[in-house]
Amino acid sequence: MNRRVLAALGSAALALSMAACSGDGAGSGGNDSDTPADLTIGVSMPTQTSERWIADGNSVKEKLEAKGYQVDLQYAGDDIPTQSQQVDQMITRGADVLIIAAIDGTALSGQLQAAADADIPVIAYDRLIRDSPNVDFYVSFDNYKVGVAQATALLVGLGVQTKDGAKGEAKGPFNIELFAGSLDDNNAHFFFDGAMDTLKPFIDDGTLKVTSGQTKIEQVAILRWQQEAAQKRMEDLLTSSYNSGTKVDGVLSPYDGLSRGIITALQNAGYKGADFPVVTGQDAEIASVKLIDDGVQSSTIFKDTRLLAEQAVIAGEAFLTDKAPEANDTETYNNGVKVVPSYLLPVQTVYKDDIKPVLIDSGYFTAEEVAAGQAG
Repeated sequence: MNRRVLAALGSAALALSMAACSGDGAGSGGNDSDTPADLTIGVSMPTQTSERWIADGNSVKEKLEAKGYQVDLQYAGDDIPTQSQQVDQMITRGADVLIIAAIDGTALSGQLQAAADADIPVIAYDRLIRDSPNVDFYVSFDNYKVGVAQATALLVGLGVQTKDGAKGEAKGPFNIELFAGSLDDNNAHFFFDGAMDTLKPFIDDGTLKVTSGQTKIEQVAILRWQQEAAQKRMEDLLTSSYNSGTKVDGVLSPYDGLSRGIITALQNAGYKGADFPVVTGQDAEIASVKLIDDGVQSSTIFKDTRLLAEQAVIAGEAFLTDKAPEANDTETYNNGVKVVPSYLLPVQTVYKDDIKPVLIDSGYFTAEEVAAGQAG
């Protein structure tokens, strides 16, 4: 543990000892001054162009500040050099723990080495940082299961399966297209693998047909998860593979932002109403939740950022007290150099009927926000 952490914790221990001597002991409820106020947590988030990352950054910051920590929250604008520079600055300014959601999971090795040299623990947040031994912990969702859930939602939307996993009445064949996230995001590969393992039997038996023939992640990936790029690719697919009257029945989309671009392309091509293709998503962004409520987008995968932020805070506090954070997965996430101990959270699939019980009743959104398609 670095000297700043030891000094701060020593001060906290002295304060606790003095409080105990004055009678403010067990059962008194304690107070925020028990947390060393001169410890700083550096929080590096990739972008503010995604509603999801704004929510993540705010949640982490609020939960840390509520415990008395200083928080240095920076957004990198989806620019790798900017994120590298911001992390460098956090290290220089003496951050005691770093929580990093990387833009490119392979681009921060130098910064992580500098952090290790300064005894600063590094927590990879949702996106695994690769090719470095200096990743101390990983907090995320079960990303393979996210892919499975997305593919299952596509099958349910097409009527091939029911929500409870039973065989549906629809026989197909159904024309589908596949999309994946950015190749430099480790999660994109887990999402795609989970989805393809789920869809492959239905592709093999002819229930599903990828009309474009593009089934490899390198063919379907969207750099930086850009909505405009997804719209352009969908437009190109419609022009090249559906110009003879063939209709798209479903689209596997791994993220709500991509889904909205895909939906725009489909709408511009004349798709509407009951004939609109099944389109999946992820992250329960409010604009897409409204599209689901309106019957346009079929589903999304809800990853509660409040729970992820809470787990990041728990892991950070463990490091600050010289303890190993609790991991519930010590086998899955090999970053190319080491298996990174991880804490994985569950996810929920949200269809129209799930909006109220899952998103509104939990306080994630209000009914008014869903109706407006805009968070307050």
